[in-house]
Amino acid sequence: MIVADRLTYGYVPGHPVIVNWSEHFSPGELIAITGPSGVGKSTLLYLLGTLVRPWHGSLQIDGLETAGLSDRARSDLRAALIGFVFQDAVLDPRRSVLDNVVEGAVYRGEDRRSAAARAVALLETFGVDVEPSRRAADLSGGQAQRIALCRALLSNPPIILADEPTGNLDHENAAVIERAFQAHVERGGLVIVATHNERLANRSHRVIRL
Repeated sequence: MIVADRLTYGYVPGHPVIVNWSEHFSPGELIAITGPSGVGKSTLLYLLGTLVRPWHGSLQIDGLETAGLSDRARSDLRAALIGFVFQDAVLDPRRSVLDNVVEGAVYRGEDRRSAAARAVALLETFGVDVEPSRRAADLSGGQAQRIALCRALLSNPPIILADEPTGNLDHENAAVIERAFQAHVERGGLVIVATHNERLANRSHRVIRL
């Protein structure tokens, strides 16, 4: 589903963070990417999610080479195939919890009413004890991460990319996230997680150390 071949990327010209990195990922896998802080775990997820373009190398997603795609085509690809769970949840505090969850589905052209119904069901499934109409401000870390997880899972995308999704959570909230990832994989999805969580890494099918 994802094939990376000799990817190289950095933020400062001449100083790459990721160098000639190659790997493949298949449906039904839970993959943990581990390593010390600053080694490039988040950068690698941004590359795999087409949020940044590699300096060199090839990245194929679902058989499509992404290097030459326009920004719009890359956005459409992400919307169709990839759900993101960022380290700090990245919710818009000015919008409601429900709007934050359904925004990606609406961008993909899905019916808002149908997406909203699924979103409310997901929020209940993951025990988000917040009114969907409430603005997404002043939430606890656990609430924000579970809302972000609902957003990522709403349309059951083939690929989930998660950056330290349990890093700031207590054991109970971390377990909610972990079970959701395992269930997604059991349904045939691919989950790639950058993490320092050894328990999550130990439950993964493969561990890639940077």
